[in-house]
Amino acid sequence: MSEAMTIPVLPCASLPETLAFYGALGFEVTHQQTAPNVYAATRRGEVHLHFMGLKGLDPRQAYSTCLVIVPEVERLHETFAEGLRRAYGKLPISGLPRISRMKKGQSRFTVVDVAGNSVIFIRRDAPDDDEEAAGSRSDSRLGKALRAAARLRDFKNDDAAAAKVLDVALARKEPDDPLERARALAARLELAVALGEQARARALRDEIDEAPLSDEERALLRPQLDAVDALDRSQR
Repeated sequence: MSEAMTIPVLPCASLPETLAFYGALGFEVTHQQTAPNVYAATRRGEVHLHFMGLKGLDPRQAYSTCLVIVPEVERLHETFAEGLRRAYGKLPISGLPRISRMKKGQSRFTVVDVAGNSVIFIRRDAPDDDEEAAGSRSDSRLGKALRAAARLRDFKNDDAAAAKVLDVALARKEPDDPLERARALAARLELAVALGEQARARALRDEIDEAPLSDEERALLRPQLDAVDALDRSQR
């Protein structure tokens, strides 16, 4: 079977819109036809994706998914993000189409195309979900909430559910480690920016600024906040 190749064939509602989307990601069209059936083949390096027309397809109800195993994902995500910014004027991280957010060290990201198909790009040596989503190894209430939110955000692409988990944990009136609480606030801030919750984002930034952290602890938190700022800029 060493010569075998598997190529996913994904449904689409509009072939021109689908091909334009993948063109922004750097895929080339290697074949296209409208009769006797709507069909197209695309390729980016060794990654092949084919598409078939499907009448009545509702992208909001689409569930087609495929996995693409690649040597690395961070630079690939940057390349895709640049192409999507050029095509759409800003980075689409919600709605259709969209690309999931990427943090340093993350091993996968998801692209959802205009037809609702999810294409998940996974680094070849990716750890399992729990290991990567951990973020915080603490078994405290906030530590568990951070891990649950990370799984919902990074593996299920459900920002709203991740935000709800963190809101419940942060609302509890119990003593917390200041740095761990600040990490949870920063994680919730990222979600507020992604969800367009401007008032909530301002309140979270104020609470982070007022947190009783040492200079060393603020330095540890800085990369997380820098990533939020970069996300915020990409949405303007």
